[in-house]
Amino acid sequence: MLIHILNFGFNINAYTSSVALCKLLNYALYTVNKLPPTVLILASIDRLLLSSQNVNIRLYSSKRLAYFSLSITTAFWVIFYIPIPIEFDLFQLYPSSFKCYIGYSGFYNVFISLFSLVVNVSFSVTLIILFLMAFKNARQLRSVPRQQRHQFRTMNKKDFQLLRCLYALDIAYICFTLFTSIFNVYLASTQDQIRTPLRSAVENFLTRVAVFSYHIPFCISFFIFLSLSKAFRQEMKHLMYKMCGKDQMGMHEQGNIQLHDRRDNKDLNIVINVVSTV
Repeated sequence: MLIHILNFGFNINAYTSSVALCKLLNYALYTVNKLPPTVLILASIDRLLLSSQNVNIRLYSSKRLAYFSLSITTAFWVIFYIPIPIEFDLFQLYPSSFKCYIGYSGFYNVFISLFSLVVNVSFSVTLIILFLMAFKNARQLRSVPRQQRHQFRTMNKKDFQLLRCLYALDIAYICFTLFTSIFNVYLASTQDQIRTPLRSAVENFLTRVAVFSYHIPFCISFFIFLSLSKAFRQEMKHLMYKMCGKDQMGMHEQGNIQLHDRRDNKDLNIVINVVSTV
């Protein structure tokens, strides 16, 4: 995100600074961009396991399994995108203009674009399926009589709030990433066509819209948790008090003391008025 801010906001292109940065930044970009949806899928699977009424299935919802799964998926994406530094290079367009791009053959560019589209669609379909299954489990848990919940329920209010936030994150990812993937496939498949000035202007505008929409899911999680999770708001409030050097419990106690003082003063005024009347 910072690289795009420098590029579009301040006209500083870090990709064309050197060949090493061109290769390294693109490798990091492709690798890191696949981690958030992967984490969303793993989190959805964890919530699905936790919301199950089967005790044996709930046992798989553990930190150890989460760390192991995250390590395996991260290693997979790191290995899969190793050809990126090989394919990317700096190409001179004009005497003073360079572009960090995939080789002139274009095969790997089309392959990566199609692969990204297939992966994003697969991620979206998987998130929808996990979303529906977890929602079904949550409804079944809420329909159980209160007297019987202690027998097989392990989800508390925080778990339900986290599940609600996860729903919102899944919807945000699905809505904002599909357009970018489809547009990248269009650009890759038409890269050899001659463009008119009007078409170039429209494509540049759509490119900026695609870049903006693609980065929304990466920065919207804070606002989703802040608006949908009461526990998160309380933790943020406690953190803000701590950063400001104020004791939250002490402020509550001070407020209670002031409230009692106002009540005592009110009672004292009533007594004085009664005595004065007598």
